Amino acid sequence: MDRNQKSEVVTTLNATFAEIGVVVVTRNLGMTVAQSTVLRQKMRDAGATFKVTKNKLAVIALKDTQYEPISDLLTGPVALATSADPVAAAKVAVEFAKTNDKLEIVGGAMGATLLDVEGVKALASMPSLDELRAKIIGLVQAPATKLATVIQTPASQLARVFNAYAEKEAA
Repeated sequence: MDRNQKSEVVTTLNATFAEIGVVVVTRNLGMTVAQSTVLRQKMRDAGATFKVTKNKLAVIALKDTQYEPISDLLTGPVALATSADPVAAAKVAVEFAKTNDKLEIVGGAMGATLLDVEGVKALASMPSLDELRAKIIGLVQAPATKLATVIQTPASQLARVFNAYAEKEAA
């Protein structure tokens, strides 16, 4: 990499750190290209990214961001999993690490909060932002549906009674 490319990588990473909700630091010793491709595809499907970067460039990009505390985790061959949804990157990384022993979770950060391995696993066990939104909508919508059913039930019972009287008089 020449100096301009390094500067571009640092600028891109710094912009990424300003927009994301979580960073998961992973160590990927001996992962094949096929395994990395599968992991990247799973990350993309979840709305996250998985990027191998030079540690020195990542440390420079982390300066003056809320994720600066993870600089100490960037030693050896590491990769960064990031996502705007605070759960997506952690969930995919933890699930992939369960099936592939070559991917090791080192730690991470959610905003200014530094996470250890157990913190990342706990974060991965939480429902995603979309799942939480769906639950909230379901909870808000349920009382209205029940109310409409309760209001409609007496009217339908009255209609059946009137229909029964009409059939009785017709006979």
